[in-house]
Amino acid sequence: MPPKPVGPAPPLWQGLKAIVLMSWINVLLVFIPVSWACHFALPKNDKNDTLTFVFSFLAIIPLAKLLAFATDELSMRVGQTLAGLLNATLGNAVELIVAIIALVQCQLQVVQASLVGSILSNLLLVLGMCFFAGGTRFSEQGFGMSVTQLNSSLLTISVIAVLLPAAFHTAAGDQIPDDQEAKDILAVSHGAAIVLLVIYISYLVFQLFSHKDLYDDNHPDIFKSTKYQGRLGRRRTQTAPTPALEPDASLVPLARITSDGLTTSPPTSPPPRHQELGDAESPPVSHSESEDEGEETPQMSVGLTIGLLVVVTVIVAVTAEWLVDSIDGLTDSGKISKEFVGLVLLPIVGNAAEHVTAVTVSVKDKLTLSLGVAVGSSIQIALFVIPFMVTLGWIIGKPLSLLFDPFESIVLFLSVLVVNYVVQDGKSNWLEGMILMSLYVIIAVTFWYYPGVDSLRQLLTC
Repeated sequence: MPPKPVGPAPPLWQGLKAIVLMSWINVLLVFIPVSWACHFALPKNDKNDTLTFVFSFLAIIPLAKLLAFATDELSMRVGQTLAGLLNATLGNAVELIVAIIALVQCQLQVVQASLVGSILSNLLLVLGMCFFAGGTRFSEQGFGMSVTQLNSSLLTISVIAVLLPAAFHTAAGDQIPDDQEAKDILAVSHGAAIVLLVIYISYLVFQLFSHKDLYDDNHPDIFKSTKYQGRLGRRRTQTAPTPALEPDASLVPLARITSDGLTTSPPTSPPPRHQELGDAESPPVSHSESEDEGEETPQMSVGLTIGLLVVVTVIVAVTAEWLVDSIDGLTDSGKISKEFVGLVLLPIVGNAAEHVTAVTVSVKDKLTLSLGVAVGSSIQIALFVIPFMVTLGWIIGKPLSLLFDPFESIVLFLSVLVVNYVVQDGKSNWLEGMILMSLYVIIAVTFWYYPGVDSLRQLLTC
């Protein structure tokens, strides 16, 4: 869909005011200096590391929201397809920064768990919230089936790439010495990572150039959203009286008597049928027809938007470093595991911006954009972020591989399978959103008690 016309940019002071008053979540920005003070002023121990983690965790949430705010301002000037890609890319900036810092500090377990957790969070929690929120206003919402099936195929390929090293370790691990097995798994991971990066580049070409019409909101493949019908509308539909069999007034002229004799009056057209039976006979309103065709008003200039992105990214990078640095002290107490921190807590921070953006646009019946943010973000993590991190570890000498925890890999595979079943009909409703969110809660509870596999940590360590 072509971008709507954009109005003139506001003055600098209005842009700064929009940043400050963007959301009530900005009150959490006070935790940025608090987390930095805890990192530099308090001595290193389990209790102080827990405080640093909590304050850094709270500080990143408004930063992620500011990233989403700046991204929306840039997305306003492009179409919905490119807007979804832009939201997914910059929405994953927090996860990418956290993963890079954890990789440099050789927290390989945290890197893998956070990336798998980001995919699960986007596919189950974010997408489920989109379906549920949109289902509160619309009986059914539609999206492109062709694009959905393609996304399902891309996610399946990425999951297979994660499952194969684990299957290799299970099948041949006892026949190969540990040193040789570690080299073989790293070689397999490096080769698979390069292939996945090539697939992602091909996906971008497909989405933005060769088949961009498939991602248009007006594509005939998209099921038109339908609103709930009120009780009155249903009664009128069921009990509307059958019109009497009378001659059509538009065909038979009506006679009238004048002083000159018998003349005919001009034909009158019958009232439209939808005016007789009310709104019950009117067709469902599609999201493309209900959108406002007027110009959009930006809240910031392009320069201020780019400056905000740069400043927030730098602050996120510094705060994320204190966050990752405090994970060991947090988990050494034994009350919480690294798997739960990586799979549940870190993705919630990183996906905070995507949660807000995707749910907001789904309520406005822009489900194509919601899928571009939620599912597109998952595809980007699976096909770009994970292989990029493996390749980066290869470059800097960190043994990060695609050999993920077997339990994490199985959970990821089953989650992708459930999502494929939910979206295969090209329609969504609130119950499907409830199913996805409930599955995420079950997984989060399970990983609270899951201790992880020690043999994998010993196989590939720094």
